[in-house]
Order: sequence, then C-alpha cells, then structure tokens
Amino acid sequence: MTEQVKYDTNLAMGLGLISETKILLEAWAPHTSADDLYKTVLELGLFSNVSAYRLRNIVVRCFANRYLVKDGGPAADLKRFLPGIAQPEIAQLFFIYTCRANPILADFIRTVYWSSYESAVDVITKENAEEFVRRAIDDGKTPSRWAEGQIVRMGRYLTGCCSDFVLLGGASTKGRPILPFRISPSVAAYLAHELHFSGVGDNALLTHEDWRLFGLAREDVLEEIKRLSLKGLLIVQAAGDVIRISWKQQNMEALCDVLTQS
Repeated sequence: MTEQVKYDTNLAMGLGLISETKILLEAWAPHTSADDLYKTVLELGLFSNVSAYRLRNIVVRCFANRYLVKDGGPAADLKRFLPGIAQPEIAQLFFIYTCRANPILADFIRTVYWSSYESAVDVITKENAEEFVRRAIDDGKTPSRWAEGQIVRMGRYLTGCCSDFVLLGGASTKGRPILPFRISPSVAAYLAHELHFSGVGDNALLTHEDWRLFGLAREDVLEEIKRLSLKGLLIVQAAGDVIRISWKQQNMEALCDVLTQS
C-alpha cells in the first residue's frame, strides 16, 4: 500500500516566485547544490532587497525542492529553455514543478479550481480555500492538526499562488475571479517528453496526474498528442484504448533545441 503524501507548509516560503526562479536558473550551474547557489546569489547581490534569511528560504525550501530534484534535471532542462521560450510558457513550466513540490497546491487545483471552473463558478473565495484545507486535515493529509491561523494563511497561500500562475485574478471582497487556463503547445510537448523520459509508458502517460493540473482528461491529452504529431514532434498511433508513440527526440536537450528554434 502506497504511503499517503503529507501536505507541508512550504508555500509559506514563496508562492509562484516566477521572476525569482528565472534569476536563480540563470545563476545556477549543473551540479551546484542549493547551499552553494545560495552563497553565490548572496555574494553577487542578485536579491539586494531580500534579507539573507528570506533568500535562504527561497533557494533551499522553494527553488531546490522544485527544480533541484532528480540531480538537478528540472533546473538543467529549464535553463536551456529560458532564452528561447515566451514568458507565459516558462511560467506554465514553473507551475508544473511548483505543483509537484507542493501536493497541497496540486490537489487544490485539481479539485477546487477545476471543479469550480467546470461548474461555471465566477470566483474562488477564501472560504473555499480554507474549507479545502480543513477537509485535508480531517482526512489525515497533514502531519498534525493545523491551528486556525495556519489554516487561514494556507488558504491565502493557495489562492495567491494560483493568482501568480494566472489561474485566478486579483483579490477582491467577493474572492478571486477564475481565469481561463489552457496549456500551451510547447508546454504540452515538454510535459509529454519529460514524462516519457522519466519512464512513463505511452498509455499511462495519457492519464498522468500532471495533465489534470491543466484540466485535461485522457481524451484531451490524446488530442494534444495528436496536435504534436501534426507539428512533426512525434508519431502517434491510436487504436481503441491502446496508444503507441514514436518519439523523435532522444532527450530533453534535443527537444529544447527543436522547440526554441521553431
């Protein structure tokens, strides 16, 4: 039986951190540890308006947890993409890794955001977010019972992070307005290949939970894959419930070259 992943409070250390992540990726070099990266950016004064304590939390508890996993693979891939990919697309890539590192955020988006969107609800309120957190606590998804103040703050972090990644608009007395959110073709190509190179099989790839961050069910993912095929990025054969994909690129570096040159 798979052990349930417990929610943590790392979102308190930083929400989307889009501009900060871009700076850190530019400063990062392969095989650089979080501690060494922190020392580098501190010495270079790249975050002059941020305290050393806050900067360490950003680097060690946010950036490292999101992008320095798997021997820094995500950071290496994203660093290659930075010069040749548009801001909305790089933000969506950051979004994927932020959700992976913060299961509470990922589950909030898959359940509260998308169920609200599909029900044509206009806003997500702080009460919606706090109720999600309370339900998670009751379901044993936190390591301990969080205090009321912590519940309120976490609800604010969840909606604030969604706003950073443009799933929600700015805060108002009615809540944050729900904005349309659609995966870009380049991000769909990146995610499909990243899952493939991580060892996910072709059929399992269509139902991977990461696609649900963009509101995509299996049939939607198959359509995205077919569109990538039309662009010549891969070859797909689908027969009933069975899908077979021929992957033209042999690694993420090759994919990066193709996407940034197109």
